[in-house]
Amino acid sequence: MVSNNAKEVFIQGITQDGRTFRPSDWAERLAGVMSPFRPGGASPGSHLSYSPWCIPTTLGGVKCVVVHSDLRDYDVMAWDFVMNFARDNGLQLAEACLLPDPPPAK
Repeated sequence: MVSNNAKEVFIQGITQDGRTFRPSDWAERLAGVMSPFRPGGASPGSHLSYSPWCIPTTLGGVKCVVVHSDLRDYDVMAWDFVMNFARDNGLQLAEACLLPDPPPAK
């Protein structure tokens, strides 16, 4: 379960039993499906870029999708879809919060 105060949730491409999740492009596919869910809503051409609320990435050699809590605030059914995808496929979740950028070096 994901707590309500987490700002970001990392859906990791590792199953609960430690196997690598397949297919290898699962993160890009999931983020592609979520591309219309973005600030200001879908617009012409928005399907050509990922939503800032659902971004595929690789961390430590593991495919992940970073899901921002703003997605939950914008459309709870979209949030549930992503979280249910992780649960249904037995994927590991990690919560995170945004840290402020460090001050510029002087």
